[in-house]
Amino acid sequence: MFKILLIDRCNFTRSGMETWLNQTPLFSTSFLITALHNLMLAKEHIVQWQPDLVIADLHGFKNEIHHIQQLASFFSVCRESTQVMLLESGEDAQLSQFYAQFSINATLQKTESLDVLAQAIDAMILARPHLALPRIVTPLLTRQEEKVLTLWMEGTNNQTIARKLCINSKTVYTYKRNIRMKLGMGNRFTPFLSLPERAN
Repeated sequence: MFKILLIDRCNFTRSGMETWLNQTPLFSTSFLITALHNLMLAKEHIVQWQPDLVIADLHGFKNEIHHIQQLASFFSVCRESTQVMLLESGEDAQLSQFYAQFSINATLQKTESLDVLAQAIDAMILARPHLALPRIVTPLLTRQEEKVLTLWMEGTNNQTIARKLCINSKTVYTYKRNIRMKLGMGNRFTPFLSLPERAN
C-alpha cells in the first residue's frame, strides 16, 4: 500500500483527488491518502508519516507566505525516497525558478487531463517499493489544536477563535502556546503565524 499526501488549499481538489485515487481502476495498488490544506501541518506530517508520494499545489499558498524561501523548509523534509509532484493551480516564473533547485519528480498544471495525471502518478508508484503495512502515526497536534491553528493562520483574533470553538479566550492562548512548542516555534512572530489579526 502506498501513502499519498495531498496538499492543496482547495477543498474540492482535495476531496476530488482523494475520491479519484481511491476509485479509479487505473492503478495496480491501493492508496492510503491524507489530504491537508495547511503547509505547516503538511511539513510535520511528512516528517512523521513519511509518505511515498506528495502531491502539492504550492502556487495556491503563494499569497500566504512572506518570502519564497519559506517553501525551502517544505522541500527540506522530503526524503530522497519521497516522490514529489507539483500539481499547480497557476504558473509563476519566480516559483518555477525557485523549484529548479529541488528534487521534483513531476510538475503538472491542474488543467492537465486525468489520463496524463494517472500516468505520472503510476510512474512514480512504480519507482517506489511496496510497503506491506502502513505505519500508524500519532498526530502531532490534537484536532482542537488544528482548528485553532487554522483560524490563527487566517488572522482570526483570540476572542473570535474562542467564540467559534466555544472555549475560553485564555484556553485559546494555551492552545497557541502548545502549538508553538510542538512545532518548535520560538515566538508568535514565527513565519506563517505572523499574520495580522482580523476581527470577525
